[in-house]
Amino acid sequence: MANDTVIAPSILSADFAKLGEEVSAIDSAGADWIHIDVMDGHFVPNLTFGPPIIKAIRPCTDKIFDVHLMIEPVDAFIGAYAEAGADIITVHAEATPHLDRSLQLIRSLGKKAGVALNPGTPDSVVEYVLGKVDLILVMSVNPGFGGQSFITAQIKKIRKLRTMVGDRPIRIEVDGGVNNETINSVAKAGADTFVAGSAVFGALDYQTAIQRLRYKAHAA
Repeated sequence: MANDTVIAPSILSADFAKLGEEVSAIDSAGADWIHIDVMDGHFVPNLTFGPPIIKAIRPCTDKIFDVHLMIEPVDAFIGAYAEAGADIITVHAEATPHLDRSLQLIRSLGKKAGVALNPGTPDSVVEYVLGKVDLILVMSVNPGFGGQSFITAQIKKIRKLRTMVGDRPIRIEVDGGVNNETINSVAKAGADTFVAGSAVFGALDYQTAIQRLRYKAHAA
């Protein structure tokens, strides 16, 4: 596959009081995807976006909605997020006892399927589902809150996943502590898709922030 760089700002770091405007702003600023972190207060210690919110902001952009479900159990809610406007639905390997079945469900709804791995989860859990995966999301922080520091041990996992994926059309995404200081090493390790929250929404100029991240990734 073409190893084109994708910058996916996470709206977890947006101003919730004007969420639709924020989505439109990062679209205009050059975001490739819109990353949406869904948290349930159970699998992770936070609560965020339900399907009605995703449906409400869907008209604000034509960009891909990259929906990361940090919820358990997960299968019962996949259909609702697909209907709300998700383009990619990523589930945690740790949140479903039947990962293959969950991925099949996502694909049966016409959506691309992703698997997320927590920092302590080995890369090997995706080895036998690669034929049903479009994206592997490496969590480089413990999920639940934005603004955490990058866990450098995940660099090794990214390298191993890049080798495992080989020529398959599977994107390797990284979420957590991705900024101008860390994105270069992440890209060198083999990631091609970068979730950035504070690094974009904490900047005065979203366009400049996205361009800088893209430049740093390309420099790898």
